[in-house]
Amino acid sequence: MHIYSTHRAGRGAAMALLLGWSMTGALGAQAIHYPESPRGNVVDDYAGRTVPDHYRWLEALDSDSTKAWVAAQNRVTFAYLEALPERARIRERLTRLWDYPKVSTPSREAGAIFFRKNSGLQKQSVLYRQQTWSAEPAAILDPNVLSPDGSLAVGGWAVSPDGRRLAYTTAQGGSDLQDIRIRDLTTGRDLEEAVRRVKFSALSWTRDSKGFYFARFKGSEDAANLQDANAFHQIWYHPLGGTDRLVFDRPENPNDGVGAGVSDDGRWLFTYSWSGTSNNRLWIADLGHPGAPRLNAPFRAIVPDEDAVNNPLGVVGDSIYLYTNWQAPRGRVVAVPLGDTTRSHWREVVPETADVINEVLLVGSRLVIVYLADVQSRLRLFDLHGAPTGEVPLPEPGTAAGLSGRNQDREFCFGFTSYLRPTTIYRYELGSGRLTTFHPATTPFDATVYETRAGFYESRDGTRVPIFITVRKGLRHDGSHPALLYGYGGFDVNLQPYYSPAVAAWLELGGVYAVANLRGGGEYGEAWHHAGMREHKQNVFDDFIAAAEFLIREGYTASSRLTVQGGSNGGLLVGAAMTQRPDLFRVALPAVGVMDMLRYQKFTGGKFWAEEYGSSDDSAAVGYLLAYSPLHNLKPGTCYPATLVTTADHDDRVVPSHSFKFAATLQADQACARPTLIRVETEGSHGYRPTDRVIVEIADEFAFALANLELASP
Repeated sequence: MHIYSTHRAGRGAAMALLLGWSMTGALGAQAIHYPESPRGNVVDDYAGRTVPDHYRWLEALDSDSTKAWVAAQNRVTFAYLEALPERARIRERLTRLWDYPKVSTPSREAGAIFFRKNSGLQKQSVLYRQQTWSAEPAAILDPNVLSPDGSLAVGGWAVSPDGRRLAYTTAQGGSDLQDIRIRDLTTGRDLEEAVRRVKFSALSWTRDSKGFYFARFKGSEDAANLQDANAFHQIWYHPLGGTDRLVFDRPENPNDGVGAGVSDDGRWLFTYSWSGTSNNRLWIADLGHPGAPRLNAPFRAIVPDEDAVNNPLGVVGDSIYLYTNWQAPRGRVVAVPLGDTTRSHWREVVPETADVINEVLLVGSRLVIVYLADVQSRLRLFDLHGAPTGEVPLPEPGTAAGLSGRNQDREFCFGFTSYLRPTTIYRYELGSGRLTTFHPATTPFDATVYETRAGFYESRDGTRVPIFITVRKGLRHDGSHPALLYGYGGFDVNLQPYYSPAVAAWLELGGVYAVANLRGGGEYGEAWHHAGMREHKQNVFDDFIAAAEFLIREGYTASSRLTVQGGSNGGLLVGAAMTQRPDLFRVALPAVGVMDMLRYQKFTGGKFWAEEYGSSDDSAAVGYLLAYSPLHNLKPGTCYPATLVTTADHDDRVVPSHSFKFAATLQADQACARPTLIRVETEGSHGYRPTDRVIVEIADEFAFALANLELASP
């Protein structure tokens, strides 16, 4: 029988066949000689608190000593991973599960349909154009030709309204620092002109197709360092064949970010600014006739105060339709008179409800709204007066996301997915209510033998927290199963049901997959978000710890069989949880985590996160940051979970020194034989890996986890 058969009864037999061993993670007990990590004597003073920073030297990412340390750590880590006999087999099965077509939500420009598609195992998705919904697609930008090894990532793209030009971004290793290139879609060749070193930038063409708006930090066109703190974000306009011109900035607020977008009809330019990661101010400029836009049009404030999220949906008559959570923490839609900043004059169109508004689109005189009801999507339609006009049926409980359509269209598209259903793109026709699929997805994974259970558990303070648990049908609640608990808990981010070949592989390995919807996310609106911010951040860790205890109490797993995983803010989550409750988890997989809560704001865009976390620049925040900062709560003589820290050398979102310093400290403090390793991806960034490297990294994580879990013989 094939060892990956999804029809085999019994987790124990399948695990024994797959892994070839039966008792306490013997493979995890390899003798490891860690590279030397010299301790420095740097000590900082934070509002009268002296705090040592023994590995400050690892913040110098380009120094010879740091490069040598990374190389030595990778040699140790990969030697360990290569000794795991089932690593190659897990990788092989992951590769098969990954090998199915994946399509992005399409958008329409100049009458044609544009979308990205990966045939299965291509390193990067290819951008296609097809003239009608039934026509054959033609590739117009293949990143795999630009960069056969995947080291140069293609990021955002925007087609000119006349359909003749494509602006797109590239980044070495997937860095946030990008270059904009321009392709002639008639010849298929790139123009000689390019815009260098932009960051945190959308691309938005003027309706005459003669140029586009973009954002970059002042001075970065000449030089930019990977980890330098960013300041003076600016909006520029690039005319084809001309010289860039500054359009908008906030010189009095050097730490603000800015962005801009042209309305669907081409007449209006919306401009935003933000000092953190939640709320924004909003301005509008009247560009005049779309065929001859006024590039020097003055900006008028719509929302001058940064006290809510404000996203314009479009202009109808003399009103701007706006999504806002001002005085509505779960969101609402209002109509704002042009030129009037008095919010008492706003006309409420779709009021706040018990469910959270997660996404809104204005299309064809309809408002399309995706609501979250206990973290599951409902897709509802309203007219422009706010009257309900129906609901789009969804295949099952899951996630509808990625609404795509223009104000003048008579149709829209969206993606739907669940933990057991790959993302499928749907097209909805407003006139007929017809719902059809676009390049429907098929996958080699047999989902019929698994199920997802949506439930709740109580956190430490009695808060009711949602959790999704995906398991094989008929699973015995005897605590014998390896479990993977995933979380994030921050920045208003919702963890909704989604399909991943990695999750499919974990299920086939006999595992339980659980996702906890922690406070700090946006699953229940801003109140839920704020309950996990700043001085309330400990709630997030309490929620995660309570989720682990719930899985153990309900017999899904045992602490000796439990792995925890999270990335970025979720890497911080894993780091905090494993330092607070090292006894509760056997394996920890923190990825690209924010581990040094006292210095994060000193690098790249870290200042934007101060709204979420608080900052050590504020003496009032030092106490609660120190109380949970993963780096500062590691203690010598403690037995920590087996830990595989992962990061990337081109991560300029959460610079890799966070992971470097955490791993060096963890290796020094670990008091038992469980391995504490760091895996540093080269030519990778915060969220980018070519497909083949994604597969390899996940296989390494799974092999590491299973080798260090205590799995009983069948």
